[in-house]
Amino acid sequence: MSVATQHGSSDGVSQLLTSVRFELMPFDSFEEELSHLPEGASVAITTSPQLGIDRTVEKCVAAAEAGYEVIPHIAARYIEGPDELDEICGRLREVGITDIFVPGGDKEEPVGEFESAYDLLVALDDLDHEFEEIGITGYPEGHDFISDAELVESMEKKAPYATYIVTQLCYDPDTIIEWIEEIRDRGIDLPVEVGIPGVMKYEKLIGISRKVGVGDSVKFLRKTTGIVGFIKQFIGSRGRYKPDDLVEGLAPYVGDDTYKLRGLHLYTFNQTPDLEEWRQRKLAQ
Repeated sequence: MSVATQHGSSDGVSQLLTSVRFELMPFDSFEEELSHLPEGASVAITTSPQLGIDRTVEKCVAAAEAGYEVIPHIAARYIEGPDELDEICGRLREVGITDIFVPGGDKEEPVGEFESAYDLLVALDDLDHEFEEIGITGYPEGHDFISDAELVESMEKKAPYATYIVTQLCYDPDTIIEWIEEIRDRGIDLPVEVGIPGVMKYEKLIGISRKVGVGDSVKFLRKTTGIVGFIKQFIGSRGRYKPDDLVEGLAPYVGDDTYKLRGLHLYTFNQTPDLEEWRQRKLAQ
């Protein structure tokens, strides 16, 4: 397995922070959050359990018409079947959307016949879609409700239908790199967009992490240099988390053909002003 070179780490940071997509939730604050992002930014728009797939498509169409590069989350469990999927694809293509992300979705019971992302990917392929890019989910730290063996099997089934992988939220660059090495050993060669948290208060971030099942990452965040280090970091940052260490830990691997780090997927949790201010300041350093 390839070993990352250390030269050009600062270039790696710059490349990562330039190749970003901002994940937004289609809530009432959506337009306000969007206004804080650069013109033409890449924006991934999630599917909300409360609002459903229609709201996602509606916001995607509006953002695309406003000139943003939009990546809809087409969550399998929120779509009734091939007919609705075909209709959604048509609406997205009409506004020039060429990239979609296909998660399973966190509904306990699917609204229709798609139980998993794989089911939807197969149906999408049968529809002879015109999307240039299709993303699937990767889990560097596993999943609370899905075994590691099932995750491996699922990834291997989905990979032939996809052009890239987006990782779930993770705070530890070593964990991400080790996971990429593992999927490479299994023959999965897709580029990876690394999902990282944005800038926000530690308490909120830890709460969100627990909700989305990021167990080891919460421990990592707390233990960086033991509990004393965590408290110092907490106080020194005025109680706000910033992903500097995470980005710098990934930077040496940028440009390495083994890892194929395509960029960062920024989980904004609809707090874009602080995140974008941090990103611009980091790029200027």
